[in-house]
Amino acid sequence: MNDAAETVLEGLDAEQRAAAATLTGPLCILAGAGTGKTRAITHRIAYGVRAGVYDPHRVLAVTFTARAAAEMRSRLTSLGAPGVQARTFHAAALRQLQYFWPVSVGGQMPTIVQNKIRLIAEAAKRLRLTTDRASLRDFASEIEWAKVSTITAADYPARAAGRPAPAGVEHTSFAKLYEAYEDLKTDRHEMDFEDVLLFTAGMLTEDEKVAAQVRQQYRHFVVDEYQDVSPLQQRLLDLWLGGREEICVVGDAAQTIYSFTGARPDYLLQFRSRYRHAEVIKLVRDYRSTPEVVRLANSLLADRTAEDEQIARRAAARKRAGENTDTQPPPWPAPLTLISQRDHGPVPQLTQHPDDDAEADWIAETISQLASSGVALSEIAVLYRTNGQSQTFEQALSSRGISYQLRGSERFFSRREVREAIAALRTSSLVQTEEPVPEAVRAVLSSIGWSRTAPESTGAVRERWESLAALVSLADQLAAERPGLTVRQFLAELEERSAAQHAPTVEGVTLASLHSAKGLEWDAVFLAGLCEGLMPITFARTQREIDEERRLLYVGITRARTHLYLSSAAARHTGGRGRRKPSRFLAPLRRELGMEEPVRRIAPGSGKPSPNASSRRSTVTCATCGAALTVASHIRRQRCENCPPRYDAALYEALRTWRLDYSKQLGKPAFMVFADAELEVLAERKPAPVDEELLKIPGIGQKKLQAHGEGLKQVLREHSS
Repeated sequence: MNDAAETVLEGLDAEQRAAAATLTGPLCILAGAGTGKTRAITHRIAYGVRAGVYDPHRVLAVTFTARAAAEMRSRLTSLGAPGVQARTFHAAALRQLQYFWPVSVGGQMPTIVQNKIRLIAEAAKRLRLTTDRASLRDFASEIEWAKVSTITAADYPARAAGRPAPAGVEHTSFAKLYEAYEDLKTDRHEMDFEDVLLFTAGMLTEDEKVAAQVRQQYRHFVVDEYQDVSPLQQRLLDLWLGGREEICVVGDAAQTIYSFTGARPDYLLQFRSRYRHAEVIKLVRDYRSTPEVVRLANSLLADRTAEDEQIARRAAARKRAGENTDTQPPPWPAPLTLISQRDHGPVPQLTQHPDDDAEADWIAETISQLASSGVALSEIAVLYRTNGQSQTFEQALSSRGISYQLRGSERFFSRREVREAIAALRTSSLVQTEEPVPEAVRAVLSSIGWSRTAPESTGAVRERWESLAALVSLADQLAAERPGLTVRQFLAELEERSAAQHAPTVEGVTLASLHSAKGLEWDAVFLAGLCEGLMPITFARTQREIDEERRLLYVGITRARTHLYLSSAAARHTGGRGRRKPSRFLAPLRRELGMEEPVRRIAPGSGKPSPNASSRRSTVTCATCGAALTVASHIRRQRCENCPPRYDAALYEALRTWRLDYSKQLGKPAFMVFADAELEVLAERKPAPVDEELLKIPGIGQKKLQAHGEGLKQVLREHSS
């Protein structure tokens, strides 16, 4: 190697240097957060170019965002390798498709649909499906998932089994919508962004001349963020390679947070299985965060590793007993243990607050103190799980005159559903009445999508509900603070807040969801709203989904360079009963910080410990497969929805028959007597028909037993005899 090439390796640590100096053959770089992965791969490419091993025009580096691709090109240019192509998957595929279409296909290439919503709305109208903006967004997301997972409309019902119904539309009906959408595109000679990858892959598969020319053009490939590759992207990558092994992939399975879009870490984790002679190099020296932040991140992942060992032991015991273990959740991959290379910094703070407003006020006050100490506002971020949480922080920062910028979402008062809600309130007849504001707001917003219980689906429906729920919570708060508040005054307050938060800001605190913070970093990071139901999110039920929530929190922690704050709130609004529980993920962090578990109380300031208080909250797991349980009915049963029931079927049917007859006599719905989950537990445990035994059943209390116990005991006695 010449001296010019060797200078490229100067300044790299031992692991980065080993990665950069490995120029041929398959290479897998497992790079933890903040370990300099972009530095390693750009120096590797530049080193290969300067050494004469790579022709810069025959190297293709692909990543997932235009920003990351631009950063890579800039670094390569400064390192003396300006001719290398660094693009996103879509940009690289589109370039090839435009070049080869006239030769391979002929005629004019279809135009790209910039937004699927218009076509999906027309397809839905043809099928007479009722839609709104939120459901259309959910349909678009589901179509994108299906296409990157290489699932056709015909295959969708079978392949999507187990997935939530998009916008509540059953899978067979959605498959028809999917097919109608594809037909519309074909009729209008249009294609979407997923088609860019599909058409390019199809062209390379069917036209050997085109495939040979592409493979002649690109000899070496580098893939960044490889843990986020979808099946469609992997298929295209395989076609580019054409059986060759000149590929370098970089990723971290602990940062897989986009599974809902079709991303799979399996390709990264199984790289060595596909390429048996591949070199695997681990980057674990963290140059971003202080030792205090890094230790907290490590402890979060280590706690899940310990859980996995317990699950494996339980599965082994069940296997020895001859029980079914097919529902065993996937093993947790061994995470990288990061080692900070920075000087020590402040200890991360973990706090709990009475309500959301108190939490937001504390965060705003702490930000003010950080700014006074010299931390730039642009180097501070407040991260949360859902976009609907932003309004409280927007208001708290605005009230102190602290500028901010929203990343990844519209400002709260600019969101369509918020504007619709305000318009509906303004035109409602309740404006002229003396109806209490909380009741009036609930009545009006119920007509446009708000409900007392949160939807289980993800995406647009959930975000819309979160925004409307934030308005309901604000109504509760203002009514409590201002006795006699009218709907007209509430509207005036909303208008004032809207005007204040539309002030232009150039430099300010970043407010962002955890997903949109991926790939970014700040000097100070606030992770807010870390309570059960938000972290992990309510609809995360299976072990796989809860694991992804843990990784999402890990990504949030590793965004912080120096200052890290983690907080939760016991109630949504001021004066509310503190029923929220801190996130289960905070338990290992408290142990790392040497903190005790918070004691639950009936209400703020009551001084009376709850009879259900415990010093430590443990995760309830399925008695069959060991998966974590988060849904109340699953917790009562001690069984996840995927595992077979263990109860006495005859007793269960007898209980259901009695409940149905009895509920008809009372004129009540059957579930108001006893829930199905309670009947299942009764049929499984077969308790003696006496009060002290029945009170041990989850969900059955003294009041319910007094009201309905006699008939229940009679059924148990008859079955026993």
